[in-house]
Amino acid sequence: MSIGRFLVIIPTYNELENISNKAPLVLSQDHRIDILIVDDASPDGTGDLAESMAAEEPRIHVLHRPKKDGLGRAYLDGFNWGISRQYDLLFEMDADISHPPAALPLMIEAAQTADVVIGSRYLHGRVTVSNWPMKRLLISYFGSWYARTITRMPVRDATGGYNCWHRRVLETVKLDRVRSNGYAFQIELKFRAWCKDFSLTEIPILFTERDSGESKMSKKIVREAVWRVWWLKICLLYTSDAADE
Repeated sequence: MSIGRFLVIIPTYNELENISNKAPLVLSQDHRIDILIVDDASPDGTGDLAESMAAEEPRIHVLHRPKKDGLGRAYLDGFNWGISRQYDLLFEMDADISHPPAALPLMIEAAQTADVVIGSRYLHGRVTVSNWPMKRLLISYFGSWYARTITRMPVRDATGGYNCWHRRVLETVKLDRVRSNGYAFQIELKFRAWCKDFSLTEIPILFTERDSGESKMSKKIVREAVWRVWWLKICLLYTSDAADE
């Protein structure tokens, strides 16, 4: 399989302290990697810094959105940007240090034989998370267990946000029909790919909690994930093609 151009999509909102450190680490992993920073009008100047970085490095691109509008919609806009420019692999990655850039070559290698590659925190009976409060860890771990149990999707880290997608997967799952926006976005997109019979594989990563900036996790995001999983399950039971709903 010939895979030639890669796009790492990094949504930002007030990530001024992180983005300048993260970008060089990402680009150094493979000369075929480009970065798209999707900024939601950050009041701290993240968008301006991103533009300065793009002016100096042709492999960095910036997509400005007019307001803070959710992680899921930021990724959808980034996916559509990358699809229109014919990137072969499209990655989701947090702006902080939590998703290790060093895992990118392993994900690229795994994508030679899989349609979707998930950087997993909960693989082979292990929890590979560093510096997370116990409450946050339990929400994440049992959130993935809950999603897997309800949907029957064979993924250990259903809520994980470090993912690699072949362009053909994103073109097939009909991104304009994705409803979720927060935590549930990660579950829904994997579920839609699985319903379309694409292959999903997981590789272990070490997830490290951010040491600067603020987490975007909220009670609203958790609540959406809880009820959205049942919505996906109902689609699977009562429609001929759940991924088309």
